[in-house]
Amino acid sequence: MKANHRQICDEWGLHAVQFATVPSTAMASVTDSGSEKMAEEERNANAEKLKEKANTYFKDKDYENAIKYYTEAIELNPTNAIYFSNRSLAYLRTECYGYALADATRALEADKNYIKGYYRRATSNMALGKFKAALKDYETVVRVRPNDKDAKMKYQECNKIVKQKAFERAIASDELKRSVVDSLDIENMTIEDEYTGPKLEEGKVTLKFMKELMAWFKDQKKLHRKCAYQMLIHVKEALSKLPSLVEITLKETEKITVCGDTHGQYYDLLNIFELNGLPSETNPYLFNGDFVDRGSFSLEVILTLFGFKLLYPDHFFLLRGNHETDNMNQMYGFEGEVKAKYTAQMFQLFSEVFQWLPLAQCINGKVLVMHGGLFSEDGVTLDDLRKIERNRQPPDSGPMCDLLWSDPQPQNGRSVSKRGVSCQFGPDVTQRFLEQNKLDYIIRSHEVKGEGYEITHSGKCITVFSAPNYCDQMANKGAYIHLKGSDLKPEFHQFTAVPHPNVKPMAYANTLMQLGMM
Repeated sequence: MKANHRQICDEWGLHAVQFATVPSTAMASVTDSGSEKMAEEERNANAEKLKEKANTYFKDKDYENAIKYYTEAIELNPTNAIYFSNRSLAYLRTECYGYALADATRALEADKNYIKGYYRRATSNMALGKFKAALKDYETVVRVRPNDKDAKMKYQECNKIVKQKAFERAIASDELKRSVVDSLDIENMTIEDEYTGPKLEEGKVTLKFMKELMAWFKDQKKLHRKCAYQMLIHVKEALSKLPSLVEITLKETEKITVCGDTHGQYYDLLNIFELNGLPSETNPYLFNGDFVDRGSFSLEVILTLFGFKLLYPDHFFLLRGNHETDNMNQMYGFEGEVKAKYTAQMFQLFSEVFQWLPLAQCINGKVLVMHGGLFSEDGVTLDDLRKIERNRQPPDSGPMCDLLWSDPQPQNGRSVSKRGVSCQFGPDVTQRFLEQNKLDYIIRSHEVKGEGYEITHSGKCITVFSAPNYCDQMANKGAYIHLKGSDLKPEFHQFTAVPHPNVKPMAYANTLMQLGMM
């Protein structure tokens, strides 16, 4: 990968704010109107060449360079809606949804009749779970283009989601939501004679079961629904007893392996275990969120991880990511996958379980691990994290939101999030937080890194990402980290993607997220 996403998004996205403040000194010096017109025509022609160059990079899926050259085109001609719209789509592909939304809005400010701008803005809002705002833009497109089948389909799909959300709110306000567990009759679920797959032993997970389960899943076979339900009920019970901030102590001779996002890439998860050994009481793991969505083997990933959590509850740890949430699961594939392989009822139970996942983990009182990052305000303490009531869908702001969504930035201070949720935080923010809480450094995930990991903020902020060749297109390495109790010095281990069956990423995603070059 030619550059990391955050650098591109920060560098080009932040500069984009400044590009609208042309004219340049060169323009100001031109007094002759004919010369001025020629200069403008030359700038516009050069801008078109840059756009074409960017389009070529985009088609080659080199989105970082596409963003770079769209930005240069915008610098030369900040009134062209197409440039903003194209850069918006490139930002969507690099998951910079906040920047994508801003560019789509600027495209429409440049030309309110530019229909692709409404498409882009709607897609950005959908990615952020802002369904009502998306619906408004899809309505505009359908009104202007009543015969556009694609627009009509997206409008109908979005409208369906908005109505579903309204119905869910109405039910929630009428009565306390009952757990799916209360409506299940596990005892009377029959395991048919023809089922030859792994079975729990007296309802319990064993190492033999886990080895059989991984091999079964590797052959693309489905665990019996009774076993899946039993595992979910047991893991919900186990997770609900944990605090929001898990605190562990490694002895001098002990080590733990910290993994980042796995995103439904089951065969790469198996490869981690092949390279680093199966989890055990002497080989503990911490998986740092985003187990599901995008990759189309999310069920296999999460049931395997839950199985090891049940087998080794004190030596296998799971933290919640921003994709262990209903809005993300609805858009990026996990809900669709569970419904396709099992039932809507099972997805509801997964949703309940995800709400009990802890939000952060502290190792030896010195290293804090969370999925996203630090906070929108100074002064947050470990005690504040302990007090978070996590059994819910995450709010739009506050410490719980930040733990799942925020990102580091190279410059001091804080800035608006490229994702459109939470914030970006600088090295000074990290330093103050660590000093106040007597910590050495933080480990977080949440972002694709070309090398599988990245060290920033003078070594105080480490990112680890464990989904190599993310979405089958990013060509990034994966990585995991070893921490030893003796010194807590991070040891990085990289790995590359392994082959998987011919099921494309996002195969179960909402149709609205199947992005095209519209």
